[in-house]
Amino acid sequence: MRCGLSISWCAPRQGRHRGYNGGMIQDFDDAYTNGAYIPGGADWPARWTASAERFREHLPARCTAEYGIPYGSGERNRYDLYLPEGGPKGLAVFIHGGYWMKFQRSDWSHLAQGALGRGWAVAMPGYTLAPENSVSGMTSEIARAITAVAARIDGPIRIAGHSAGGHLATRMICEPSQVPEEVVTRVDQVISISGLHDLRPLMRTAMNGTLKLTELEARNESPALRRPRPGSRVMCWVGDSERPEFIRQNDLLANIWHGLGIDIAAHHEAGRHHFDVIEDLTDPASALARLFAP
Repeated sequence: MRCGLSISWCAPRQGRHRGYNGGMIQDFDDAYTNGAYIPGGADWPARWTASAERFREHLPARCTAEYGIPYGSGERNRYDLYLPEGGPKGLAVFIHGGYWMKFQRSDWSHLAQGALGRGWAVAMPGYTLAPENSVSGMTSEIARAITAVAARIDGPIRIAGHSAGGHLATRMICEPSQVPEEVVTRVDQVISISGLHDLRPLMRTAMNGTLKLTELEARNESPALRRPRPGSRVMCWVGDSERPEFIRQNDLLANIWHGLGIDIAAHHEAGRHHFDVIEDLTDPASALARLFAP
């Protein structure tokens, strides 16, 4: 079945992908590989960078941008801020993915377009990547970034992240949050887009040679193994054409956190894979953009 904007458990289509034997993962590297299963997968990063550059060169009329605002001492401890005409309705924060190892904030500028067009300020923070940083260190940096930009922009805060960024977005509302109480109380929606919420399987991939996750850190940094802040609202959003493991990770958090009494739902977006599932953030009229910035 196809999941709608409610919790509905869709079993991963394991038999269609190499690396699975019934319900058991045989090849964890393959289970977390995306590009090889997407037509033209190798071309997507260059497309993102080009779209981001075009957006920065041709900002919407009467919108402004500030680039490279520091929130810490690290080289990547910077955020970009896009401001709509007039006073913003609130602050929308987008956290990029890349398995905690790749990309930078400027690769995703175009994804600010939808929320900006809906009258929200949009912040895009960078953070220090592995192997120079641990996943727990990235959690701390993103908390500091959100705290810094929240001091500048009034109103409600909405946080979205893609893939590893979905993990970092949901970590912001895990108890105890590293975001100060006066800021985290303003967070009224978190959207994890194709997020990774249980990090323990990643210890069995080759990428852990870079991430260096230990059992203790994997447990501590897994939102699915922590309690969410009471009263939180969360959407776990994933493409229905994604790898089975990403669909499982998406539904896992919605399942577990639903049992902890918060407002949470899972949604499978029809026809979307891991690379194009974020594209609707560029369209102010899309369901994803409206959820991010109502």
